[in-house]
Amino acid sequence: MAEPGRTPREIRLWDPALRLFHWLLAVFVIAAWLLGKYGPDVMTLHFYCGYAVAGLLIFRLVWGFVGPAPARFSSFLRGPGKVSDYTRHMFLREPSYWPGHNPLGALSVIAMLAVLAGQVTTGLISDPEDYINVGPLAGYVGSDVSTGAVDWHELGANIVLVLVLLHLAIILFYRLWKREDLVKPMLTGRKLVKDRD
Repeated sequence: MAEPGRTPREIRLWDPALRLFHWLLAVFVIAAWLLGKYGPDVMTLHFYCGYAVAGLLIFRLVWGFVGPAPARFSSFLRGPGKVSDYTRHMFLREPSYWPGHNPLGALSVIAMLAVLAGQVTTGLISDPEDYINVGPLAGYVGSDVSTGAVDWHELGANIVLVLVLLHLAIILFYRLWKREDLVKPMLTGRKLVKDRD
Protein backbone atom coordinates (compact mmCIF):
# COMPACT_ATOMS: atom_id res chain seq x y z
CA MET A 1 0.00 0.00 0.00
CA ALA A 2 1.44 3.36 -1.02
CA GLU A 3 1.76 6.04 1.63
CA PRO A 4 0.51 9.55 0.80
CA GLY A 5 3.22 11.45 -1.04
CA ARG A 6 5.29 8.30 -1.35
CA THR A 7 4.08 6.66 -4.52
CA PRO A 8 6.45 3.93 -5.69
CA ARG A 9 8.57 4.89 -8.68
CA GLU A 10 10.86 2.82 -10.84
CA ILE A 11 14.54 3.70 -10.68
CA ARG A 12 17.73 2.30 -12.14
CA LEU A 13 19.31 0.67 -9.12
CA TRP A 14 21.87 -2.07 -9.72
CA ASP A 15 24.63 -1.32 -12.21
CA PRO A 16 25.66 -3.95 -14.83
CA ALA A 17 28.96 -4.75 -13.08
CA LEU A 18 27.21 -5.48 -9.77
CA ARG A 19 24.58 -7.63 -11.46
CA LEU A 20 27.25 -9.58 -13.34
CA PHE A 21 29.17 -10.03 -10.07
CA HIS A 22 26.04 -11.40 -8.37
CA TRP A 23 25.27 -14.01 -11.02
CA LEU A 24 28.90 -15.07 -11.52
CA LEU A 25 29.31 -15.42 -7.77
CA ALA A 26 26.22 -17.64 -7.64
CA VAL A 27 27.54 -19.84 -10.46
CA PHE A 28 31.04 -20.25 -9.04
CA VAL A 29 29.94 -20.74 -5.42
CA ILE A 30 27.43 -23.42 -6.42
CA ALA A 31 29.95 -25.11 -8.71
CA ALA A 32 32.67 -25.02 -6.03
CA TRP A 33 30.30 -26.41 -3.42
CA LEU A 34 29.11 -29.25 -5.67
CA LEU A 35 32.65 -30.10 -6.79
CA GLY A 36 33.82 -30.06 -3.17
CA LYS A 37 31.06 -32.42 -2.06
CA TYR A 38 30.57 -34.65 -5.11
CA GLY A 39 33.44 -33.91 -7.47
CA PRO A 40 36.43 -36.02 -8.43
CA ASP A 41 39.22 -36.84 -5.98
CA VAL A 42 41.50 -34.38 -7.77
CA MET A 43 40.02 -30.99 -6.91
CA THR A 44 41.50 -28.90 -9.77
CA LEU A 45 38.12 -27.58 -10.96
CA HIS A 46 37.10 -26.87 -7.35
CA PHE A 47 40.31 -24.83 -6.96
CA TYR A 48 39.60 -22.85 -10.16
CA CYS A 49 36.10 -22.05 -8.93
CA GLY A 50 37.62 -20.92 -5.63
CA TYR A 51 40.05 -18.63 -7.46
CA ALA A 52 37.12 -17.16 -9.39
CA VAL A 53 35.25 -16.55 -6.12
CA ALA A 54 38.37 -14.88 -4.67
CA GLY A 55 38.60 -12.55 -7.67
CA LEU A 56 34.91 -11.71 -7.44
CA LEU A 57 35.20 -10.96 -3.71
CA ILE A 58 38.11 -8.60 -4.37
CA PHE A 59 36.03 -6.85 -7.03
CA ARG A 60 33.07 -6.53 -4.62
CA LEU A 61 35.26 -5.11 -1.87
CA VAL A 62 36.62 -2.46 -4.22
CA TRP A 63 33.17 -1.80 -5.76
CA GLY A 64 31.77 -1.36 -2.26
CA PHE A 65 33.91 1.76 -1.91
CA VAL A 66 34.25 3.19 -5.43
CA GLY A 67 31.23 1.83 -7.33
CA PRO A 68 27.94 3.65 -7.95
CA ALA A 69 26.09 4.81 -4.82
CA PRO A 70 23.70 1.82 -4.48
CA ALA A 71 26.67 -0.59 -4.60
CA ARG A 72 28.62 1.19 -1.86
CA PHE A 73 28.61 -0.29 1.62
CA SER A 74 27.98 3.17 3.05
CA SER A 75 24.65 3.37 1.20
CA PHE A 76 23.11 0.22 2.60
CA LEU A 77 24.66 -0.55 6.00
CA ARG A 78 22.32 0.64 8.74
CA GLY A 79 22.46 0.82 12.51
CA PRO A 80 20.59 -1.38 15.00
CA GLY A 81 17.63 1.02 15.15
CA LYS A 82 16.93 0.77 11.40
CA VAL A 83 17.37 -3.01 11.49
CA SER A 84 14.93 -3.30 14.41
CA ASP A 85 12.41 -0.97 12.74
CA TYR A 86 12.60 -2.89 9.47
CA THR A 87 12.19 -6.23 11.28
CA ARG A 88 9.00 -5.02 13.01
CA HIS A 89 7.42 -4.20 9.64
CA MET A 90 8.85 -6.91 7.43
CA PHE A 91 5.91 -9.30 7.83
CA LEU A 92 3.34 -6.80 6.53
CA ARG A 93 1.78 -8.32 3.44
CA GLU A 94 2.88 -5.57 1.09
CA PRO A 95 6.02 -4.78 -0.89
CA SER A 96 8.72 -2.92 1.00
CA TYR A 97 9.78 -0.82 -2.01
CA TRP A 98 13.15 -0.51 -0.31
CA PRO A 99 15.72 1.37 -2.45
CA GLY A 100 18.46 -1.24 -2.54
CA HIS A 101 19.32 -3.70 0.21
CA ASN A 102 16.99 -3.37 3.17
CA PRO A 103 18.71 -3.32 6.60
CA LEU A 104 18.40 -7.10 7.07
CA GLY A 105 19.44 -7.76 3.48
CA ALA A 106 22.54 -5.63 4.04
CA LEU A 107 23.50 -7.80 7.00
CA SER A 108 23.03 -10.92 4.90
CA VAL A 109 25.28 -9.46 2.19
CA ILE A 110 28.03 -8.83 4.74
CA ALA A 111 27.56 -12.29 6.27
CA MET A 112 27.80 -13.99 2.86
CA LEU A 113 30.87 -11.99 1.82
CA ALA A 114 32.59 -12.70 5.15
CA VAL A 115 31.87 -16.44 5.06
CA LEU A 116 33.01 -16.68 1.44
CA ALA A 117 36.21 -14.80 2.30
CA GLY A 118 36.78 -17.32 5.07
CA GLN A 119 36.14 -20.16 2.63
CA VAL A 120 38.65 -18.80 0.15
CA THR A 121 41.23 -18.29 2.89
CA THR A 122 40.87 -21.75 4.40
CA GLY A 123 40.91 -23.29 0.92
CA LEU A 124 44.13 -21.52 0.03
CA ILE A 125 45.92 -22.76 3.15
CA SER A 126 44.37 -26.25 3.44
CA ASP A 127 46.50 -29.36 3.40
CA PRO A 128 44.50 -32.59 3.60
CA GLU A 129 47.84 -34.47 3.61
CA ASP A 130 46.97 -36.34 0.42
CA TYR A 131 49.86 -34.73 -1.55
CA ILE A 132 47.37 -33.76 -4.28
CA ASN A 133 44.77 -31.28 -3.09
CA VAL A 134 47.04 -28.92 -1.20
CA GLY A 135 46.11 -25.25 -1.18
CA PRO A 136 48.70 -23.04 -2.91
CA LEU A 137 49.47 -21.11 0.29
CA ALA A 138 49.56 -24.09 2.67
CA GLY A 139 53.35 -23.98 2.76
CA TYR A 140 53.27 -20.47 4.23
CA VAL A 141 51.50 -21.52 7.44
CA GLY A 142 52.31 -24.16 10.02
CA SER A 143 51.26 -27.74 9.39
CA ASP A 144 48.83 -27.64 12.32
CA VAL A 145 47.14 -24.60 10.75
CA SER A 146 47.04 -26.08 7.24
CA THR A 147 45.60 -29.41 8.40
CA GLY A 148 43.14 -27.64 10.72
CA ALA A 149 42.04 -25.45 7.81
CA VAL A 150 40.58 -28.55 6.14
CA ASP A 151 38.01 -28.89 8.94
CA TRP A 152 37.30 -25.15 8.90
CA HIS A 153 36.80 -25.33 5.13
CA GLU A 154 34.30 -28.17 5.56
CA LEU A 155 32.43 -26.24 8.25
CA GLY A 156 32.44 -23.15 6.02
CA ALA A 157 30.93 -25.16 3.17
CA ASN A 158 28.01 -26.09 5.43
CA ILE A 159 27.57 -22.47 6.50
CA VAL A 160 27.59 -21.37 2.85
CA LEU A 161 24.86 -23.93 2.12
CA VAL A 162 22.73 -22.58 4.98
CA LEU A 163 23.21 -18.97 3.83
CA VAL A 164 22.35 -19.81 0.21
CA LEU A 165 19.21 -21.70 1.25
CA LEU A 166 18.23 -18.81 3.54
CA HIS A 167 18.81 -16.37 0.65
CA LEU A 168 16.52 -18.41 -1.61
CA ALA A 169 13.89 -18.74 1.13
CA ILE A 170 13.85 -14.96 1.65
CA ILE A 171 13.46 -14.40 -2.09
CA LEU A 172 10.46 -16.76 -2.06
CA PHE A 173 9.06 -15.06 1.05
CA TYR A 174 9.23 -11.66 -0.64
CA ARG A 175 7.72 -13.03 -3.85
CA LEU A 176 4.87 -15.02 -2.30
CA TRP A 177 4.08 -13.10 0.91
CA LYS A 178 5.10 -9.52 0.18
CA ARG A 179 4.39 -9.73 -3.57
CA GLU A 180 7.78 -8.18 -4.33
CA ASP A 181 10.07 -9.59 -7.00
CA LEU A 182 13.72 -9.39 -5.92
CA VAL A 183 15.06 -11.39 -8.88
CA LYS A 184 13.97 -9.10 -11.71
CA PRO A 185 15.88 -6.06 -10.38
CA MET A 186 19.04 -8.18 -10.25
CA LEU A 187 18.45 -9.03 -13.92
CA THR A 188 17.33 -5.65 -15.26
CA GLY A 189 18.84 -3.26 -12.74
CA ARG A 190 15.49 -1.50 -12.29
CA LYS A 191 13.27 -1.58 -9.18
CA LEU A 192 10.15 0.03 -7.78
CA VAL A 193 11.11 2.04 -4.70
CA LYS A 194 9.74 4.59 -2.25
CA ASP A 195 11.74 7.51 -0.95
CA ARG A 196 12.94 6.99 2.61
CA ASP A 197 13.69 9.42 5.44
